[in-house]
Amino acid sequence: MNAPAPRLFAFDNTYVRDLENFYVRCKPTPASKPSLIRLNTSLASELGSDPARLAAPEGVEALAGNRIPEGAEPIAQAYAGHQFGGFSPQLGDGRALLLGEVIDIHGRRCDIAFKGSGRTPFSRNGDGKCALGPALREYIISEAMHALGIPTTRSLAVVATGDMVRRDRALPGAVLTRVAASHVRVGTFEYFAAHQGPEQVKRLADYVIARHYPELVASGQPYLDLLAGVAERQALLVARWLGVGFIHGVMNTDNMTISGETIDYGPCAFMEAYDPATVFSSIDHHGRYAYGNQADIAQWNLARLAESLLVLIDADTDRAVARATDVLTAFPDRVAAHWLAVMRAKLGLDESGEASDDRQLAEDFLSLLQAARLDFTNAFRALHEAATGNPLPLQALFGDSAGFDAWRTRWQARQPDHPDTLLTAMQRANPWVIARNHRVEEALAAAVERFDLAPFERLLAVLQNPYAARPDDIAYTEPAPAEVTACYQTFCGT
Repeated sequence: MNAPAPRLFAFDNTYVRDLENFYVRCKPTPASKPSLIRLNTSLASELGSDPARLAAPEGVEALAGNRIPEGAEPIAQAYAGHQFGGFSPQLGDGRALLLGEVIDIHGRRCDIAFKGSGRTPFSRNGDGKCALGPALREYIISEAMHALGIPTTRSLAVVATGDMVRRDRALPGAVLTRVAASHVRVGTFEYFAAHQGPEQVKRLADYVIARHYPELVASGQPYLDLLAGVAERQALLVARWLGVGFIHGVMNTDNMTISGETIDYGPCAFMEAYDPATVFSSIDHHGRYAYGNQADIAQWNLARLAESLLVLIDADTDRAVARATDVLTAFPDRVAAHWLAVMRAKLGLDESGEASDDRQLAEDFLSLLQAARLDFTNAFRALHEAATGNPLPLQALFGDSAGFDAWRTRWQARQPDHPDTLLTAMQRANPWVIARNHRVEEALAAAVERFDLAPFERLLAVLQNPYAARPDDIAYTEPAPAEVTACYQTFCGT
């Protein structure tokens, strides 16, 4: 099928044009009876598209893969990856297709891609399809992350295909349309380093520099600076994940973008009771990707990127290793610096204090949360309430804790006055609501089991304004019952 569709996007496809042999041309599998489940109208407008045209029958056909939009050049990208520490030399887009690139209204180049549009040459034994539940999960959590101000891929649309997909049982199928700064990953570099050698790695690196790090084009050491630039973006990203209790769940190298965006919302989740060892992923049996391990894993992944770039960094292997090692060795300090900035904002502190003292103050508060098994999000929000003159929520959480009373005295002494600018920064650092796991699951169950999208739409509306307290939505701030959280698992599936 794949009949041509009208001009829905102004495509300008540099990946196809500049990187021959880095992909396989492929067409999506047509859906038998596509229907629009959710369209992100504001994102469509940012991409320079007309939401009304996308929601019309021909637009829905295009978002399902039945029609190829004018100017699109569907491809499956090649990449490898270390998965749970073991190298898989060929992964690639097994259930995804890159339609092409557009320049949005802000002048940013964006990929538009499908997930769940059928088999590709990289599908291995998979069917290339996606179930409705995982597609809606990625939509709601990626948009929640965007509302939190965290760099992320975004979701443009979910279209039900009218076909069933077989998992542990038959489930309704869907196609998710995802938008990203690009889909180039650490695993992309690993693939070409392993299979095609330095010249192809150089082509990829030059492309990435031109697209994502144009300030490095004139650098005297562009490939070392590229490694440093990716490391800096990842340090900031991980620090911001930690600031909202986000656990990625599957930080394989094929799920680390060179652009510094969060990608892949399969086994991710949000921590409730503070515990650095928190893991929800059903496949993370040893806690490799636990909340508190994410900075270490990011550094490990960056080492794999460095290995791919060594031949470009310096012709002398020993010098290349030494220079790359300097970047990698500095990474924990960069994460720590960004984490301290996040925590100062969460605690309502300016930058006048000693870094070591403020870091200890933050760590001691987290220790109190862990000892009392208090909710991470709600505890910091109660701290904000106390800073604005309402100590009751904080007192309700900690009760007559002598340890907390001593900490609070130190906190108040550190910043006796909280000017409006600090209080505003504190509010913006402490969300009132997050995508709580049980609320997400309730919304997905209603959509998949009863085709009732009202809970999904309601939750999405709440999450799109996460920093403003709204009494009518107080139920969305409540943690799940402990017995629910104790057995909660997330799964790969998008």
